[in-house]
Amino acid sequence: MLFPLTIAVPVNAADQRVDLFLTTQLPDTSRARVQQLIAEGKALVNHAHAKPSLKLKGGETITILGDPEPPPLRAIAEDIPLEVLYEDRDLAVVNKPAGMMVHAGAGASEDARNRGTLVNALLHRFARQGGLSAVGGETRPGIVHRLDKDTSGLILIARNDAAHRNLARQFSGRAIKKRYIALVHGWPERRRGTINSSISRDAIRRTRMTTRGARGRSAVTHYEVRDPLQSPYGKFALLDVHIETGRTHQIRVHMASIGHPVVGDTLYGAPGVLRAGKPSSKAPGKKASKALEPAALSLSRNFLHAAAIEFAHPRTGKPLAFTAPLPESLTGYLDKLRGR
Repeated sequence: MLFPLTIAVPVNAADQRVDLFLTTQLPDTSRARVQQLIAEGKALVNHAHAKPSLKLKGGETITILGDPEPPPLRAIAEDIPLEVLYEDRDLAVVNKPAGMMVHAGAGASEDARNRGTLVNALLHRFARQGGLSAVGGETRPGIVHRLDKDTSGLILIARNDAAHRNLARQFSGRAIKKRYIALVHGWPERRRGTINSSISRDAIRRTRMTTRGARGRSAVTHYEVRDPLQSPYGKFALLDVHIETGRTHQIRVHMASIGHPVVGDTLYGAPGVLRAGKPSSKAPGKKASKALEPAALSLSRNFLHAAAIEFAHPRTGKPLAFTAPLPESLTGYLDKLRGR
């Protein structure tokens, strides 16, 4: 986006708040980010600073001077419960819950950017036990690889720099084996398959990745159908997924690219709400009244779980393997799909 950017307010935008109007005019910019832009004095209405709540009259000229500049990211130790499956002086294996960011990231407020992260929980947990590796920098201590916010499961943590470098080499050499469990829409054509489409950031929607970019990074995903499901909500397939690479959103974008998005993943085309087939308009033995609403089913996260990981201990070379079962939020969802 080139600045300064001038936007003419149409007459039919009269009585709209300026922050709401700008949210519709600036692609992939949240209302909170627009409000931050205004607070920093980078959005002028008829060359004057305005509050986000300003009501437009129509016919004004809005000038955007630049992008908002969020405060610096920082990691903050927080007493957040963690499920630690294994730990020693070199590493830890954590079962991350869905909804938790791995480290501080994008967000309009300091709380949205810096609070409630896995890193914050790790800083509190290991502050008196030798700390975490510093290779990843101040905002990512101990972080060797990542999981998406709405993906649960196993993640490796490095407790010192030597362990971090060793584990990073294992990842880059594709020596670490990871298995995910995913539920996707529809039945893949083949019971086993490999997707090796390169992945790049979507040029239009910057929060998405795509397999259609010209200069993507190589990515390899193997999947196997472990349970094809026929339900009142349609067809689904429970998959075992192995990845050779670790690109951003890799499993999600790869499965969507072959027409089988991960359940709950609305960013890549999955519906937010599932509805069963139409029920009868009247119950047996009763007079017809108002039609019954179809049953609805929704999932507040992606049905993607990092279920297993295998690697060599960074100090001893001893093979280590860990597993984490599906959380209740996902097993309960499967039960509902199966009508239990």
